[in-house]
Amino acid sequence: MNSELVGRVRRFNRVVTQRVGALDDHFLSRDRPLGEARVLWEIGPDGCDVRELRSRLDLDSGYLSRLLRSLAAAGLVTVERSEPDKRVRTARLTAAGLLERAILDDRSDELARSFLEPLNDTQRSRLVRAMGDVEKLLTAAMVEIKPVDPLHPHAQYCINQYFADLDRRFDVGFDPSISISADADELRPPAGLVLVATLRTEPVGCGALKFHPGAPTELKRMWVADSARGLGIGRRLLAELEAAAARNDGKIVRLETNGSLTEAIALYRSSGYVEVDPFNDEPYAHHWFEKRLVEND
Repeated sequence: MNSELVGRVRRFNRVVTQRVGALDDHFLSRDRPLGEARVLWEIGPDGCDVRELRSRLDLDSGYLSRLLRSLAAAGLVTVERSEPDKRVRTARLTAAGLLERAILDDRSDELARSFLEPLNDTQRSRLVRAMGDVEKLLTAAMVEIKPVDPLHPHAQYCINQYFADLDRRFDVGFDPSISISADADELRPPAGLVLVATLRTEPVGCGALKFHPGAPTELKRMWVADSARGLGIGRRLLAELEAAAARNDGKIVRLETNGSLTEAIALYRSSGYVEVDPFNDEPYAHHWFEKRLVEND
């Protein structure tokens, strides 16, 4: 990693933490630091499951518990266990907590205006566009891609969403029972592999491989959630699947796809896949692609 780039990121972090008041124990001139203020905001007027709160904020459970205890001691939050399931805890704002959140909301608007007011119109537009780019790129950097068992709930969620997406987009719908199979046993090592992309612990994408010793590796089940489009997840999944294929002595990766999946087709072509003659009888396919990972000796 380029040390100059690392240094510039650290300098940016210092400017931002100072400008937003993250170093102040009295964030926005209130009696609590930024961490507690953020928890109040995320709980919201309708309350929030503590597990979901931890996921949203990406906080250690012990640290979140300390924040909630501090807010409860101040009379701003209550944490109650669900009657049907005692393992589920819900954080709710008290009347004082709702008032405090409203004050923080107003002062957050004031802070945002203070970023913009010293600038002219052109500078304001530049700043807001740059902030949008930073937000998008930082979010992309938070995505984790890991192998999981095909029957893991995250893998099952992604694959089911993939099926539902195909069913919506194909003119004739989609029935996985008549498509070429990619069942759990075919996608579990050593026969195959499933990768799942998660963002804040939530599954947002997947891709899979079927290995065939001495023959091309099949690429299957490529899907990215609409909410996560534009973060480069599809390209990252594809690159990691290709690397996994190469590690398993794959020299060629093959795939078939439907003509309605224009974004996927564009991704494959821009990633070096070339269209070839049909190599299977997939009933939903209009295009067949392959990519050579290792040149012949």
